[in-house]
Amino acid sequence: MPLQEWTRWPSREGLIDDRQSTPRRIISLGTRLVLLTVMTWGTYSRGHFGSWEAVAVGAEILAAVVLTVAFFRLTRAQRLGPAVAATVGLLALAALAEWQHAVSLSDILWLGIGVIALVRLPLGAAAVAATVTFGAYALVSWDSWLSTASTVGGLALLGYLLRLDTEARGNAKRMLSQERAAHAARAESAALAERARIAREIHDVLAHSLSAQLVHLEAARLMLDAGAEREQVRERVVAARRMAQDGLAETRQALSALRGEFTPVGEYLVELTGREGAVLTVQGMARPLVAEAALAVRRTTQEALTNVRKHAPGSRATVRLAYLEGSVELEVRNTRPPRGAGAGELAVSGSGYGLLGMRERAELLGGELLAGPEDGGWRVLLRVPA
Repeated sequence: MPLQEWTRWPSREGLIDDRQSTPRRIISLGTRLVLLTVMTWGTYSRGHFGSWEAVAVGAEILAAVVLTVAFFRLTRAQRLGPAVAATVGLLALAALAEWQHAVSLSDILWLGIGVIALVRLPLGAAAVAATVTFGAYALVSWDSWLSTASTVGGLALLGYLLRLDTEARGNAKRMLSQERAAHAARAESAALAERARIAREIHDVLAHSLSAQLVHLEAARLMLDAGAEREQVRERVVAARRMAQDGLAETRQALSALRGEFTPVGEYLVELTGREGAVLTVQGMARPLVAEAALAVRRTTQEALTNVRKHAPGSRATVRLAYLEGSVELEVRNTRPPRGAGAGELAVSGSGYGLLGMRERAELLGGELLAGPEDGGWRVLLRVPA
């Protein structure tokens, strides 16, 4: 057996029962009082003491109680030196009681010290204490050798089993504590992830909505500078107002989406492409998507179509949604814009972070996003697990 096993203290967690209810504490205290009463009654009933001897025995019983309480507290605090001193004191009291023919007291002390030492001391010190106490009991016992050996062997085995039970309780408490700490860490991590997710969704909604409003307001400013008709300018202002209303609705819908309470992706894309004048194609068998993947498809489509409106007004946009095995794929294309569309003026109204945000969203889900020019137009391809 390794040296550290002989010097290692029993599990402190196993020695402390911090889950005792009030009734159990009362029962435990009552049991100790009953044992003390039995020990006192047995000591005085089996011995013939004079007045001074009776007082001395009573003092020994009181000292034994004090030293036992001290031993329990010292071993709980894992203070080896004072605990050994308390053990020696109890051994001295047992020897004194044996000399005064207080047989019951001495027997209880011999055997009790051996058992509690096996339970609460490091194994090396416990083995020495148990050997001394059980050996002393065997030397002074008037019982047959078979009875004495049975008593000593049974109590030694009981003490060791109680020690193993203490270790098992300590290990169980440590595992429970670690599990609770891990659960708290997971809960905190989940809360932080949820906050980041909410912040990302609200940011994307507001970025899309405000960018769209800015496009229309910038167009209205350009029309005013060019002396356009009032009705044309009014249409742009009304469109910006509608975008603000849609942004509020999208914010509420994003919060609902985080709880899985939003419109299916297919229905949403039908509505969005109809509003933006794009052509929608759906491939594969439609199925419900997890919230994260569905939000990625929604936000990417919104951003891509907004970019078409900003950078390539008048171009033809197409949206393709494909349900693949284990994933979903979204492709948004637009053709080359017609000449004289004025894209240069409107393109400066955006923040420039749309593609970066879409790519980050896709990577967080374990997918990918590709975007770049194609045949004079632009192509955005999103693929995420779903």
